[in-house]
Amino acid sequence: MIELRELTMADAPALQRIYSGASLKYIERRALSIDEAVDLVADTLACVRAEPRDRWAFGIAADDDLLGMVRLRCRTERHATISYLLREDSWGRGYATQAVADMLRHAFTTTGVTAISARHHPDNIASGRVLQKNKFTYRGTRDGWPVYGIHKPESSTP
Repeated sequence: MIELRELTMADAPALQRIYSGASLKYIERRALSIDEAVDLVADTLACVRAEPRDRWAFGIAADDDLLGMVRLRCRTERHATISYLLREDSWGRGYATQAVADMLRHAFTTTGVTAISARHHPDNIASGRVLQKNKFTYRGTRDGWPVYGIHKPESSTP
């Protein structure tokens, strides 16, 4: 269905399309210029080389088409946050749900993270369903935004 993959500099135009239009409706960001998209890829690639590594960002691709991004950011040694964004024309197909599941598997098997939290815009009900389908538990609201959390399962797989 989808694959998570490292970004390349050639992905900048696709990222510019992802970070535009209706995809920005629920996030606190404006559309990216091509230069900003290049900078985003460069920053993502720099994270791969960081020691210790505290951020992971993967492209969400289907049939070699980059549809979005999923990110994991360590906030402490054991806690991280996850975020995701899809291009509008790929909504409603289960891609975000699968991308989050794949990132959870990565986080809980290859990092020291034992707890992950996420939030979504209060009007973005679909994003809340993505988290619930991945066994996140609703924890309340912070600054008006629904907040969810998940802990590393005993078996190391979500």
